[in-house]
Parts: sequence; structure tokens; C-alpha cells
Amino acid sequence: MIVKDVMPNFDLFQPKQLKDAFAILDKFGKDAWKMAGGNDSLAWFKDRAKRPKVVVDISGIAELKGVKETSDGGIEIGALTTLTELSKNPIVRAKYRVLADAASKVASPQIRNTGTLGGNAAQDARCWYYRYGLPCYRAGGNTCFADTPEGVNREHALFDTDRCVTVNPSDTAPALVALDAKFVVRGSKGERVLSAEQFFIGPKIDITHLTSIKPEEILVSIRIPKDWAGARFYFEKAAERNSWDFAMVNVAAAIVVSNGVVERSRIVCGAVSATPKRLPAVEDSIKGKALGDDIAKVAGQTATRGARPLNYNKYKIPLMANLVTRAVRDATA
Repeated sequence: MIVKDVMPNFDLFQPKQLKDAFAILDKFGKDAWKMAGGNDSLAWFKDRAKRPKVVVDISGIAELKGVKETSDGGIEIGALTTLTELSKNPIVRAKYRVLADAASKVASPQIRNTGTLGGNAAQDARCWYYRYGLPCYRAGGNTCFADTPEGVNREHALFDTDRCVTVNPSDTAPALVALDAKFVVRGSKGERVLSAEQFFIGPKIDITHLTSIKPEEILVSIRIPKDWAGARFYFEKAAERNSWDFAMVNVAAAIVVSNGVVERSRIVCGAVSATPKRLPAVEDSIKGKALGDDIAKVAGQTATRGARPLNYNKYKIPLMANLVTRAVRDATA
């Protein structure tokens, strides 16, 4: 019998400075678990699916919080900035509204008050087979329980399914990709600045992780360049309930219009692949064109090319097409 709702024992560390956190992570390696807001971590512990020997609570590290403008005209957001703070920040709302809108759609107000941008962007897969502790590919086993004739796969992937068919569950991740964000990851041995393509990884690269953060590293901040400041933006999340539920599909769009036609765009869907799914074919289909109903409809039809639905998630194809159509048609400055 699997005991639920009773957390296993672990040693808790609560460093106040990054250097102390790095020292703990270097000492304990893969036996350590990093925790920020704790909303996802505590669920793992209560289900006893994760049993770390050491938990490193980084929520008290002040330098990882807040939003600041950078000398090159962009912004840098501390990874521990809460989703509520992000959704209400005047700089983010004025220049990069798509990210504020995405943050405001995460879960419930209570969770947004404690949940962090870094935690939301870097959260683990929500596949119930994996979360329940079954020996699937993502857990180090040799099968995918969702991708079978009997598998319950209503919320799983349409694209890039290589053995594992889980999806990236984050609402903020598509917005960050749309804004061409850079992810600053740091450890005792130095700092790495990663593009979204380097940060978010699919099963072909590492089937056991959704991001490339190493056990001894911490996501310290996310940088947003000025390139997309003030663009036309759109974010929409389709979920069974307006609060708490993870997206069935979401979409984030950043579109720059010059002289009445699309100069450039970045359009990204979440919950359809193990990584936020950027749609370059859609971006190409609207480039140089005036936005309108016809162009938006073509964009929606283009978005789902190459989709490989599973037994119970075929509904995601028209849903994704409709969300992309609305993103192109209704994006506003």
C-alpha cells in the first residue's frame, strides 16, 4: 500500500544567501531538493513520490526577488518574484503585458501569492502516471503508461512525442518564449545564460527532465530583452476551471506591426509538447501581411500541422487552432 499525505523525513536548510545555498547543493548533490514557493514540492513530498534527504528552501534569498530595468532597455526578473507581484508590476504590465497576463492565469490567488516565476517556469511534469510513482521513462523506467491503447492521455502531448508524451504545464513559459527570454542559471562554478531552446528540453535530449538546470544550479533570474517591449500581445488559457486547473492548451503571442503589416512575431503554445511549442510556420504565414480574420484563420490551420494526437486528446487539435486564430486576430498593443 502507498501511504499518501504523510511526508517522509528530510533535513531542511534555509539559506539567506546564494553562496550558502550553493555550498549545500555542492555537498549533497542529487540528494538535495530545491524549493521556492513550495506548492509543487510539498505535493511531491506528501505523495511520497519524491524522497529527498535534504530540502534547500531558497525562499529567503532576497537577491532573487523583484523586477528591475536593465541598462540595455530590457528588464530582469528575480526567479523568486511571486506571480502576484509579476502580474501587477507596472513595468511588466506597460511593456510586456503578455507575461503579466500569463502570470495572472496561474492557479488560484492563494497559489499566485506564494508561487514564483522561476518555480512556475521550471516545474516538473504533471502526468499522473509519473506523479503517482510508476516506473515510466521519465521516472527512469522503460515504458510510457500514457501512450498505450488503455492509457489515460486526455491532457498529454500532440507534438514531439519520443517515448514520453508528457507536456510542459507552465502558463508563464509560453509567454517567456514569446518574449525571447534568457534564463540565468548559477552555481558555485559559475553562471550560464540560456535561451529558451537551451533551457526547456524535450525527451530527445533528456527524458527525465523538462529543463536543463543541473542539481547543483539555481535559476536566479530571467531577462527580457527590449526587442518586444510594447508589441501587440495576446495570452489565453483554456482549462476546465478558471482557477487551479492546468491548461489543456494555452497560447502566447507577441506581434510587431509596422506600416500596417506584420514585421515579426513569436507565437507559442503550451500544454501540447514537453517544451513550450513555438510555431515558426505560423509566424511565417503572417509575416508581411495585414492582420485580419482570413489571415488569422490560416494561422490557426497552420498551427496544428504535424500533430500526433493520442486516443483521448484529439480535442486539443481544434482547441489549439482556435486559440492561435484568436491570438493572431485579437493581439493588441
